[in-house]
Amino acid sequence: MTRPVVITGLGLVSCAGEGVEAHLAAYHSGEAPRTDAGTFAPYPVHPVAALVLDGQIPKKSDQRQMEPWQRLGVYAAGLALDAAGAKGDAALKAAMHLVVAAGGGERDYAVDGQILTGLRGAADPGAYLNERLQNDLRPTLFLAQLSNLLAGNIAIVHGVTGASRTFMGEESSGVDALRIAQSRIAAGQLDIALVGGSYNAERPDALLIHEMGGYLAKPGYRPVFARADAPGFVLGSGAAFLVLESEAHATARGVRTLARVAAVASDRTTRAPGSVAASLSDLWGRAGLSAPDAVISGATGCAGITDEERDALASLAPNAPVRALGDVTGHTLEAAAPFGAAIATALVAGAEAREVAVTVIGHRRGEGVLRITTAGEGA
Repeated sequence: MTRPVVITGLGLVSCAGEGVEAHLAAYHSGEAPRTDAGTFAPYPVHPVAALVLDGQIPKKSDQRQMEPWQRLGVYAAGLALDAAGAKGDAALKAAMHLVVAAGGGERDYAVDGQILTGLRGAADPGAYLNERLQNDLRPTLFLAQLSNLLAGNIAIVHGVTGASRTFMGEESSGVDALRIAQSRIAAGQLDIALVGGSYNAERPDALLIHEMGGYLAKPGYRPVFARADAPGFVLGSGAAFLVLESEAHATARGVRTLARVAAVASDRTTRAPGSVAASLSDLWGRAGLSAPDAVISGATGCAGITDEERDALASLAPNAPVRALGDVTGHTLEAAAPFGAAIATALVAGAEAREVAVTVIGHRRGEGVLRITTAGEGA
C-alpha cells in the first residue's frame, strides 16, 4: 500500500520569529538573521525570538520543569496542532503518533563547576569524581537530559498520547524522523503523526563540543555559502513541528492540505572528497527530483562538504534558486530537516512553488533529500 502523505499543520519558532509568515518573510528577505555575537564571543549564535510561553504551555509548573530546548519543542508542537485543527480533538490526539528528533539534553553548569573545582585539590581524583557523580548528579538531573523527555512533555501538555519514537543523531535524526513517519503513513500503518525537533543553541557546552571538532564559524555571521575562508556553522535556537497524515484522513477531517511529502531519501556515506556530491546525486534521483522550483539547503558552511553541495546543486538544479536554511534560522542540527520541510511546505501552500527540494548534509555524517510537492502531484 502506498498512500499519499500530506502536511496539514506547521509550528515554527526560531530567530526569525514565530509562525509560518515570519519564516517566509525571513526566507524572502535575504537579510542576515537575528544574531548575538557578544554573549559567547567569538562564537555567534542566532537566539530564538521572545515567546509568550503561556500561549502553548499554560501551566507555569510545566514551563519550570522543562529545559529551554523542551519548551521550544513543546511550544512549536502546539502551534502545529493548532494549525492542523487538532488541538481540541482529544480522540484524534490520543491516536496521533509522535516522532521526535532531539539531542541529549543540557548540562547543570553549577554542578559541573563544583566538580571540576574540587577535582583540582582532591587527594584521590578518581575516588572524588565517583563520589561526586553518585551524589551530585541526582536522578532528576539525569532524567532531565534524556532526549525522549521532549516527547513526554508534548504528551503531557498537549495530550498527544499515541505511540512515540525519538531519534538521536544530529542532522540525520531529523531526516529519519520524517522518513519513518512518512513511510508508515504511506504503508497504512498509521493515519496521522506529529513530527519535528528542537534545539537550544545558547549553551556554552554545545558551543564547546562543536568548537572542539572545529565546526563553529567565527567571529561573526556571514552567509552559509560565503564562508570558504572561515568555514563552519552558526548555531540557531528553534523548533519545527509538522502534522503529517494520509490524504484520505485529512479529507475525512475536512482540513486543508498544505503540501505533500512525496519522498524522503537518506544515506550515510563514508566521508571522502567527492562522497557528498555523489550521495546527493543519488538521493536526488531516489527522491524523484528533476527540476524543482526551489531548493532549500541545509548546508552547514563547514569546509569541503559545503562547496561540494553548492557545486552539485548547480548541476542538479541549475534553474532553481537555492536558499540556505542557515541564513534563515541558523543551524539547528536535529531540527534542520523539519525546518526545511516546513518552509518548503509554506512555499507550496502559498502557491510559490509546485515542487521544492530540501537537502540536509550532516556536518559529520549523514545525508538526506526531501521532495515536497503540491498535494495533487504524483509520487
